[in-house]
Amino acid sequence: MSKLKDFSCAFHGNENMANQKLIYPAATRNQEPILQVLKRFVTYDCAEDDSPFFLEVASGSGQHLAHFAPHFPNIKFQPTEFDETLLGSIKYYATQCPTKNILLPIQLDICTDLVHYGFSEESIDYVYNANMIHISPYECTIGLFKNAGCYLKPNALMILYGPFSKDGVITPDSNVQFNASLKSRNPAWGLRDISELIKIAADYSLTLIDTVEMPANNKTLIWKKN
Repeated sequence: MSKLKDFSCAFHGNENMANQKLIYPAATRNQEPILQVLKRFVTYDCAEDDSPFFLEVASGSGQHLAHFAPHFPNIKFQPTEFDETLLGSIKYYATQCPTKNILLPIQLDICTDLVHYGFSEESIDYVYNANMIHISPYECTIGLFKNAGCYLKPNALMILYGPFSKDGVITPDSNVQFNASLKSRNPAWGLRDISELIKIAADYSLTLIDTVEMPANNKTLIWKKN
């Protein structure tokens, strides 16, 4: 992963702090419930020279890793984001992290094979994605599962948070309305069905091992690399 290390400039020192910090109310609300799920599934008692690697796809404002990282000081967190305008906020949160274990952000298109960003196959311990697949084209969902299947280590995990349908049914009514609103904005958007995700996952050696009910009618799906 030499290209990745060069791009990220390791753990940064005296960076320009002029980047604007963004605060998303939804991220503020859900970061603690998600952290409690991570504490159940993320192994963080490890030697310093064998730090697990945690890749976040679609970091948004950067708030989630800023909240998570201090609780897992021996894990290296790599934020990524497709939207270049958000990189400044992510960098701000990374440089302010007291445990200094958040790498600088990478602009990344999840539809692109991760080899183009310097990753090696079976080199990632955790892939994490929150609130992306329902507000992006279906190709992004495919890209996420395909890259996770290729670049996660055996028995490693992908952690997926957001609203989902199940067996073609969306509940409750607020999620039905939310789905309709998404599709009115972009027909390619919308809640993804867990049953369909399981089929996609099987193509890329991933198995759904747990579904955690979350506040505000969301779920966290835990996928394991076979």
